[in-house]
Amino acid sequence: MRIVIAGGHGQIALRLERLLAARGHGVAGIIRNPGQAEELRAAGAEPVVLDLESASVEEVAEVLAGADAAVFAAGAGGGSGTARKETVDLGAAVLFADAAERAGVRRHVVVSSMGADPDHRGDEVFDAYQRAKGAADVSVRSRSGLDWTILRPGALTDDAGTGLVTLAASTGRGPVARDDVAAVLAALLETPGTAGLTLELIGGAVPVADAVKAAADGG
Repeated sequence: MRIVIAGGHGQIALRLERLLAARGHGVAGIIRNPGQAEELRAAGAEPVVLDLESASVEEVAEVLAGADAAVFAAGAGGGSGTARKETVDLGAAVLFADAAERAGVRRHVVVSSMGADPDHRGDEVFDAYQRAKGAADVSVRSRSGLDWTILRPGALTDDAGTGLVTLAASTGRGPVARDDVAAVLAALLETPGTAGLTLELIGGAVPVADAVKAAADGG
C-alpha cells in the first residue's frame, strides 16, 4: 500500500512510518518544517513539505492522489494555545478528510484522543483540545466517502512497547506506549474490517494483531 500520514514528524507518526516501511509499504509524511525531512527519510518515509493550516484542499488532494490510505496524526502540540487547537486539531483534520474524499482515498485512519467530545466543558487549553478533536471526529464520521477508523489512545508514554493492548469501543482510562499505538495503527491499516469503528486503546494483555482482529470481528 501507499500511505500518506499527516503530521509526519510526530512521535507516533515516526514510529508508524518505521513500521510501515519495514513491512514493505510506501509511506509519505506531510510536514510543515523542511528541516525535519531527513528524520522522515531515516524512518523510511518520503517527506512532503506542506502546511496544513494554510494549504488548500486541492494541494492536499494532490499529495494524496494515488494513495491507498491516509492517516491523520497531526496535532498542534502540547505547548500550543487554544487557537491552534482549532486550526490544527480541528481545521487540518477536516481539510485532510476533505482532500481524501477529493482524491478518492477511502481508507482513512484518525489518531484522536480518549474523551474527545465537541461538547466537552472547561476553559483550559486541554478542554479546547478535547472539543476540537471531538468535532473533527464528528466530521470524519459523517462522510460516506471514507472508510474511516478513529483511534482514541489513553495517556501516552514513551515506555517501550509491549505489543499487548486493550482495544475496544470503551476501555476505561489508562496509559499506553506510543510504540503500541503505532503498532495498532499499522494493524488497523491492514485490516479493512475495522472501518466504521471508533476505538479506545490502552495497555493490556492482548497481542496487537489479536486485538485488532477481535475489533474487526465485532468483539
